[in-house]
Amino acid sequence: MEGTNVVILAAGNGSRMKSNLPKVLHEVAGKAMVDWVISAVEPLAPEKILTVTGVGAEKVQEHLTGRSDFVVQEKQLGTGHAVLQTKPLLGTAKGATLILSGDTPLFTTKTLEALLEEHARTKAAVTVLTAHADDPTGYGRIVRDDEGMVLKIVEQKDASITERRIQEINTGVYVFDNELLFQALAKVGNDNAQGEYYLPDTLDILRESGQPIGAYETMDFFESLGVNDRMALAKANEIMRGRINEGHMRNGVELLAPGQTYIEADVQIGQDTVIEGNVTLTGKTVIGRDNVLTAGTRISDSTIGDGNVITSSHFEEAQVKNHTTIGPYAHLRPAAVIEDEAHLGNFVEVKKATVGHRSKVGHLSYVGNATLGEDVNIGAGTIFVNYDGVHKFDSQVGDRAFIGSNTKIIAPVTIEDEAITAAGSTITNDIQKHAMGIARSRQTNKENFWDRMPHKK
Repeated sequence: MEGTNVVILAAGNGSRMKSNLPKVLHEVAGKAMVDWVISAVEPLAPEKILTVTGVGAEKVQEHLTGRSDFVVQEKQLGTGHAVLQTKPLLGTAKGATLILSGDTPLFTTKTLEALLEEHARTKAAVTVLTAHADDPTGYGRIVRDDEGMVLKIVEQKDASITERRIQEINTGVYVFDNELLFQALAKVGNDNAQGEYYLPDTLDILRESGQPIGAYETMDFFESLGVNDRMALAKANEIMRGRINEGHMRNGVELLAPGQTYIEADVQIGQDTVIEGNVTLTGKTVIGRDNVLTAGTRISDSTIGDGNVITSSHFEEAQVKNHTTIGPYAHLRPAAVIEDEAHLGNFVEVKKATVGHRSKVGHLSYVGNATLGEDVNIGAGTIFVNYDGVHKFDSQVGDRAFIGSNTKIIAPVTIEDEAITAAGSTITNDIQKHAMGIARSRQTNKENFWDRMPHKK
């Protein structure tokens, strides 16, 4: 929005989180809290986004590089002091300044846009974002006059019996006339128990100078949730996951147990995909149409095509094409590619390997650093032995090859089209087209061995 600057307060140490990670970098639905705040304000097209950093400043700045400018609050002396650190960059700016905290990930662009519009309409010196709380205990109360303008914000400990009944609370988000903001900040004192400079004190200063104080009430109290500890973080995740899941369902995805389905913010899912409970989808995962994902499936940073059935399996940075059946308990690791109509059975692991069109890896097998052609059959217990302790080596298996159960393929090996390995073989050399490789000891039977067993004594 033209003529608007944004200040995000992210300097606190978040001691109640009990973490070495700066509080605003803790994740909600796969994105740092401060990312959600930035994402909410970016569509407003502000002239400048400034993030006030302090504890963990280097980590926060590195995380937000390219999305925000920064100032540092060397000593945490309150919210008013934090905003004052932006004066060298904003002190002479015209227009409005939106101020919000980096630990409030649930605010939406729609709400912030409405707040700015109300501020412009009323021409107030400052407009406070408020919310209705069924239980306002612990929040600052909004006391309005008969015309709806804010008389004061009174904290719980200072509120009278009548004021404590007020259910409109302060969310801690403000829009100021920028020039009046810095005039008021210059007058804020620290005569309080904490010896800090508080941003809300500017409201009293502006009101006493005859400036109007406005307020805009959001309809969703939960947007105002600030995350100060792990319990609040869990609540924020619950709310955000609910929003995300609702969005997918409205777009044609069927979630059989949305309360037990965990989908991060950047995941994309096509229509008519059915997802059971206890499924987790994270990172940049893209899932196509008409898939079925059963309970226990976890997919991260992977691409899934259309019409697949994935049963209780784990994928990481993998690619699955179309109309495959995978699982249960398959594990696709980075750079696994599963082509159309392939099948992976239970307890199959694939890493940095391609399983070709209509090929089958039935069960209890490991395929690593390998390329399998079309219509290949991999018998149970097959292992591609790709690592000598220092280097990884690749193997090639041609179209329609048949790999017998319990084969060990010692890379690098090429098994050509329509070649066969005998069950139990250890393959160390290439196998030509139409040939069968046998590499196992000849069986020897010892007659009457039963009589030598210890229990016969």
